[in-house]
Amino acid sequence: MSLKNLNAIKTPKNLLSKLLNKRIRYLFKEFENNFEVKHRFAVAVSGGPDSLALAFLTKVFSIKYNLNCKYFIIDHKLRKGSTNEAKKVKKILSKYGIKLEILSWNGKKPLSNIQSLARKKRYNLLFSKCKNLKISNLIIGHHSDDLFENFFIRIMRGSGLKGLTSLEKKTTINNIDIIRPLLNFEKKNLEFISNHVFNFFIKDPSNENIDFKRVKIRKLISKFKKSGLEKDKLFLTLSNLKSSNNALRFYVDQNKKFNSFFDKKDKKLILNKFFFTQPYEVVLRSFSDSLQIIGGRYFSARGKKIDNILQMIRKNTLKKATLADCIVKKVNQSVIITKEY
Repeated sequence: MSLKNLNAIKTPKNLLSKLLNKRIRYLFKEFENNFEVKHRFAVAVSGGPDSLALAFLTKVFSIKYNLNCKYFIIDHKLRKGSTNEAKKVKKILSKYGIKLEILSWNGKKPLSNIQSLARKKRYNLLFSKCKNLKISNLIIGHHSDDLFENFFIRIMRGSGLKGLTSLEKKTTINNIDIIRPLLNFEKKNLEFISNHVFNFFIKDPSNENIDFKRVKIRKLISKFKKSGLEKDKLFLTLSNLKSSNNALRFYVDQNKKFNSFFDKKDKKLILNKFFFTQPYEVVLRSFSDSLQIIGGRYFSARGKKIDNILQMIRKNTLKKATLADCIVKKVNQSVIITKEY
C-alpha cells in the first residue's frame, strides 16, 4: 500500500504525513520488513523516545494492514508528577489517533530494589490487561542500546548463557508473545522519530541516577565507545552466543518432553528421576522453565535459589519447598510441582 493509499484511509493525516520525511519513511520500511505480527496486538508505551517511536511505527503499520491494536502506559506512582506525565502522553498521542490507556500501580511502594520490582509490576499489569482482552502479542520498545546494556549487566551478575542472551526478538510467557521489533534500531533513530513526529518525549530523571546499576552500565558503555568499542563486534558475539544457546535449548526441550508429565486433572507437573540425570545446565534450565510454567511468572527464579533446591533433590533431603509461586515436593523418585495459592 502506497503513501497515497494510506492517506486515503480515514485517519489523522498529521500522522501519515510524517512519512513524507525520507528518514522516517526509511525507518518505517525497516520496521515493516521485520515486524511479523499480522493480527491484533498491544503496545507498551512509557513516554520515552523509544516507546513513542514504537507507538508511531506500530500505528502506521496497523493502519496499513488493518489491524486492531491497543496502547497502554504504566503509571508507577513512584515519583511526583508521574500521573500528570502519563496524562500528557495520552493527550499528545490522542491527537494522532492513538488511544492510550493508563494502567496504575496502586498500593505500597518498595524502598529498595525499586527498578527491578517496578519492572515486574509493569509486566504483571500488562499481562493481566492482555489476558482480559484476549491479546496474545505484547510489543515492547527495547532497542539495540538495551541489548548491549543487558549483556553487560548480566556479565556483572555472573549470568550463564541464557542470561547473556535473554533479550530475544520474541519470548513467550503464559501464552503471551513478548515481541521486541526494535532490537536492530539505534536509540538516536528512535529519538529522531519521536522528535519529528510528536516534538515531545519524557526524560526520566532516573536515567541519570548513578545509584541504579543500569545507569552505571550505560555510562561505562559510553566510555567503551570512546575507546573504540564496535557495535558490529558485539552483535557478532551475541549472535554466536545465541547459536550456542539454541543448541542447548534443544536438549532442554527434549528433557522436558520425555521426562516430565503434566497432570491436567490435578494441575501438577511430575518430573521423573531421569529428568535430573542430564548435564547440570540442562537440568537447571529445565527445572527453571517448569517453575515458570506452573508459577505463571514472567521472571524466572534466581539461579542460586534453584540450585539450592536441585542440591536437596540430588542429596535426597528435599521434602517440601516453595519457590517462584510454586510448591516443590519429592515423592518417591519423582518431583511434583504445583501452583502455590
